[in-house]
Amino acid sequence: MASISTLGAGTNLDLNTLYDNLHSAEQAQLTPITNQQASYNAQLTAWGVVQSSMSKLQTAASALENASSIATTKVTSSNTAFTATLASGAAAGNYSVEVDQLAAAQSLLSKSASSESTDLGDSSMASRTITISQSGQKSPLTVTLNQDQTSLTDIRDAINKQQGSVNASVIMANDNTYYLSLTARDSGTANAMTVSTNDSTLSQYISYSSGGSNNGMTQQVAAQDAQLKINGLSITRSSNIVTDAPEGVTLNLNKVNSGSPETLSIATDTTPMATAIQTYVDAYNSLQKTIADQTNYTPVQEGQAPSTDNGDLLGDNTLMNIQTSLRSQFSDPQGSGSIQVLSQLGITQDDKGDLTVDSTKLNAALTNQPADVLSFLTGDGKTTGFATQVTNRLNDMLASNGMVSNATTGINTSLKQLSDQYNNVNDQITAVMAQYKTEFTNLSTLVSSMTQTGDYLSAQFAKM
Repeated sequence: MASISTLGAGTNLDLNTLYDNLHSAEQAQLTPITNQQASYNAQLTAWGVVQSSMSKLQTAASALENASSIATTKVTSSNTAFTATLASGAAAGNYSVEVDQLAAAQSLLSKSASSESTDLGDSSMASRTITISQSGQKSPLTVTLNQDQTSLTDIRDAINKQQGSVNASVIMANDNTYYLSLTARDSGTANAMTVSTNDSTLSQYISYSSGGSNNGMTQQVAAQDAQLKINGLSITRSSNIVTDAPEGVTLNLNKVNSGSPETLSIATDTTPMATAIQTYVDAYNSLQKTIADQTNYTPVQEGQAPSTDNGDLLGDNTLMNIQTSLRSQFSDPQGSGSIQVLSQLGITQDDKGDLTVDSTKLNAALTNQPADVLSFLTGDGKTTGFATQVTNRLNDMLASNGMVSNATTGINTSLKQLSDQYNNVNDQITAVMAQYKTEFTNLSTLVSSMTQTGDYLSAQFAKM
């Protein structure tokens, strides 16, 4: 525009102002296009907000679809003879638990040696083998020692190097008294050890068999199984960790309580499920508010322009269809149990379409009818069940070819067309203004020339 300032120079014509007015008039052709672009961009932003809200509802519904993972139980008793942890399949109930015997790992101690590093084997043997057998192991633990590897530390290191079912250690009683200790890695009678060697000299220190008369080792701790009663049923396990009695319960045995059984109380834990349901309700209500904000209508007087407070998606049929589809889900009965509609869980819909939760009624259903709640929510996990169907609908709506994507794709297509239209009109305006500039420049030159001629003639006449 800098060059335009010379238009009319040397004349009385205000061509510069005229040019600017013409330019403004031409530019006005772009206003409807930019207004439409602004409207479509606002719609895209609005759809982004709606999509985000729908995604939160999708996540909440998916959690309910997998409700079996949050339909849990909890230990409500205080126990000292054992501690209990629960898997998802643990059933509610009360169990009498009496621990008669704790499992123990066998421990053996060798005869004493005056040094931990002195060889104890037959020096005439180039090598010897130590074999430790346990009925609960697939194969014995076997170590081979060379001629100069028969000290307590050599035997310890050779056994521990195997990283097998036996641990070895050297114990110093005093400066001149050392022992080799062997301890089974696992508890239970199946892991009791039989120790033998083909070195008769070494066997005086390292040998053991149950009931043997020439053992080189003595038993310090006997191998034994855990023995307990659950509801009067006798149970034996090799470990103090009992994982399958009752089903879904892991008992860690701590002490014997023979004659004084303790009660293990397991109750349904309604908190995770109630929280998941409330999360769904909150996400649904949030989506309803989002839709209401984006479709808001503010009445105006007849003849007035639409209110700027109107939602950017006012009258959008796709959004209305989404809302209607999700609302219709609440009236569809689900499952064959005693709970078939949301209201039976204490979840109702008000006049505005928002959901409210009666926590007392919900907790009662979760406590007294957990199986029916699961059936209502999950169904077959594919096509039936409230949460399953909601999740399926939201997955379809939010898919790459779903309702939301199609809506935004249509808007982006319109924006592309408007951008092309804008560029075309702008190019036309540029061409028109270039023509105006040429014509105004020529006019300015002509008028300036005529003015100079007139001034010259006037001067000549004045001299006569």
